[in-house]
Amino acid sequence: MPTANVNGAGIAYWDSGGDGPAVVLSHGFLMDHTMFSAQLAALAPEYRVITWDQRAFGATRAPGPFTYWDSARDVLALLDHLGVHRAVVGGMSQGGFLSLRAALLAPGRVRGLVLIDTQAGLEDPAAAESYEQLEVIWLDQGPAPVQDLVASIILGPGQWDDWFAKWATLDSDQLHLAFRCLMDRDDITGRLGEITCPALLVHGTSDAAIPVALAEKLRDGLGGEASLVPIDGAGHASNLTHPELVNPPLLGFLGSLGG
Repeated sequence: MPTANVNGAGIAYWDSGGDGPAVVLSHGFLMDHTMFSAQLAALAPEYRVITWDQRAFGATRAPGPFTYWDSARDVLALLDHLGVHRAVVGGMSQGGFLSLRAALLAPGRVRGLVLIDTQAGLEDPAAAESYEQLEVIWLDQGPAPVQDLVASIILGPGQWDDWFAKWATLDSDQLHLAFRCLMDRDDITGRLGEITCPALLVHGTSDAAIPVALAEKLRDGLGGEASLVPIDGAGHASNLTHPELVNPPLLGFLGSLGG
């Protein structure tokens, strides 16, 4: 993968190229750019699809502690690197966290938002305590003792050996930096009204990490036109597990924005 050296980090990315409208998609926690393979296949070549590995995941390393505001600046700097002034910006879970922040930082550069299984607020305190315990076990013993439970939260039922293999290679120091970014993030619910671009929200009805009610709260708080498409039976990574249900509304949304 090529690398963009921006904001003190080497951001690994993939760019489908072409002259179509740009769409940049940002992955969730413990994932990487490959989680959007089905969206890439559906959107390119009509759209210029850009995916990337965020700090601490895939082929991108975090040089130190960071926040989702830093990640938002990373995606904007990546667009600069690629010569893209305006794009549809979207992501799954933490990819949505940073996409919302990018829209707050640079509203003129965001044509629309695609928000997949995400929210604007913080973790439920009860869940946060459990996540902290999972991280302690992971850092102490590696992912094997907790990977099935983690996969059930993020991916749902299925065989996830490919992701388990990737998790086994994660550097513990990098994982800790990413985990602290996730758990220590700020609540931007009160600023949602500042975001006035069109938005598509898609959300698994069986999401164990972020309930649909939080997606409804996000939709209702946004300052622009926003629609929520429930993905029946899908969990937290609905675009990965149920692309046949996610891709049609995604294509419809992008088509509604024009060229």
